[in-house]
Amino acid sequence: MPSSVIRNTAYDDQNRILSVWFVPSGKRYDYKGVPSDVYAAFRRATSKGSFFNNHIRDHYPFKEVH
Repeated sequence: MPSSVIRNTAYDDQNRILSVWFVPSGKRYDYKGVPSDVYAAFRRATSKGSFFNNHIRDHYPFKEVH
């Protein structure tokens, strides 16, 4: 389901890095140490924004990618 907050995501299974591009800013952030099952649940979530806020944001270290 499309999200009004999250434009796109990508997941690097080998390094367990979740990349998230946000709609309002267009910025990309990489979240480190995200397990593949969390990413799979994120992809299945009806509300990507709610899942992100509840299960990813503030749970994994991140950095802004330029």
